[in-house]
Amino acid sequence: MQCCYNTKTIPHIQMRDMIWLFVVVATVVGSMTQVEGRNVKFIEGSLEYTAINCRSHSASITDFGGVGDGKTLNTRAFQEAVNTLSQYGSDGGAQLYVPAGQWLTGSFNLTSHFTLFLHKDATILASQDINTWPVIDPLPSYGHGRDAAGGRYISLIFGTNLTDVIITGENGTINGQGLLWWQKFHGKKLKYTRPYLFEILYSDTIQVSNVTFLNSPSWNVHPVYSSNILLQGITILAPIQSPNTDGINPDSCSNTRIEDSYIVSGDDCVAVKSGWDEYGISYGMPTQHLIIKRLTCISPYSAAIALGSEMSGGIQDVRAEDIVAINTESAVRIKTGVGRGGFVKDIFVKGMTLHTMKWVFWITGNYGSHADTHWDPKAIPVIQNINYRDIVAENVTMAARLEGISGDTFTGICISNATIGMRVKAKKVPWTCSDVEGVTSGVVPKPCDLLPDQGPEKIEMCTFPQEKLDIENIELKKCSYVMS
Repeated sequence: MQCCYNTKTIPHIQMRDMIWLFVVVATVVGSMTQVEGRNVKFIEGSLEYTAINCRSHSASITDFGGVGDGKTLNTRAFQEAVNTLSQYGSDGGAQLYVPAGQWLTGSFNLTSHFTLFLHKDATILASQDINTWPVIDPLPSYGHGRDAAGGRYISLIFGTNLTDVIITGENGTINGQGLLWWQKFHGKKLKYTRPYLFEILYSDTIQVSNVTFLNSPSWNVHPVYSSNILLQGITILAPIQSPNTDGINPDSCSNTRIEDSYIVSGDDCVAVKSGWDEYGISYGMPTQHLIIKRLTCISPYSAAIALGSEMSGGIQDVRAEDIVAINTESAVRIKTGVGRGGFVKDIFVKGMTLHTMKWVFWITGNYGSHADTHWDPKAIPVIQNINYRDIVAENVTMAARLEGISGDTFTGICISNATIGMRVKAKKVPWTCSDVEGVTSGVVPKPCDLLPDQGPEKIEMCTFPQEKLDIENIELKKCSYVMS
């Protein structure tokens, strides 16, 4: 098991592929630097940045006895800081500044009308004393923990029933020090489900931007049962063999915008979810109105964007564009199965640039992994109106693997203007399809017979919505923090 993320975690690929990867990543990093430059800058002892809301009050973690030496435990300092600053919620809100240093801490809770701002050389380090991590109940739409049947360790940074919460900075780091947790997971020594780095529940108006998440014990960013969420300029890094280190997981959320982010992980870079089997069906809260733009992903064993497999509350109106995936198992994967129920519909993807992929398109109707033995075999998912267009891929092993469910055909699959370059030792049959219906136009290599070609004049037939969602109309404000 690798102890941490480093560049050696990228598997062996050919030299020409490495050159291509370097060019793409350099371009993306350069773009992200420009985004950071627009959002954060120094002005004579003060710091200016953009956010959904500015704050009237501010303090530093050092004002509450915080010590950034990487050894002193700062859990009490962080929680006292948040609790004290919460009194300003009705008076313009407050900002907590984390200066340069290594700030060791256990879990702490956020508050409303609050900004957590990290200096570029600040690292929040997760405590590795598992006995100090509180255990909370499973999510109601899941019913069980994912690693164990019982509860789950609370996330490092946690919030519930909040309004107007921001985590931002100059690309400071939140380091989960996940090796200990990965080892316990592989050794089956966990009593409860591993913590995430950031989780927020039942909340509204959330921003996470210009922050690096490193070596999470499990998922990295997990908004759930929440709305109006901006996730922008995020870097997420974990070893490619680390277990379940999903990047960003919007879960039963509405009106979410993910953009300008770079993710290397051991699982899906973005995983869209809405609950697990009978628990998700009962809770009935879909993820909907989700935008994913300018995402770069490296994940050799998972997807750039996954829809499911926990999708029992439904997933609808997902819009992804300008996606780059390098050395990644699949570009977009829909994961579901008998017992999941729910739906995945109105999915729109355009503008994908892909290199070194196992599959480009992957739809799985036989995904297992049930919450318990009480799942309903009559709960059949609905998969319909899935649109992909404007795709260029190179060094691909198999163009598509599309598997519906017998007696439950996945319908309305549309693929157009897709050029897929196969690797030298690619599969002899580039497409496998069963229990699916759809159409194609301008797709190379030739798709399976269940997706008949409609001719070159239909090359733009796969739709992509033109109207903007509310989260796209949000205007960020110029904020400042006076350096002491």
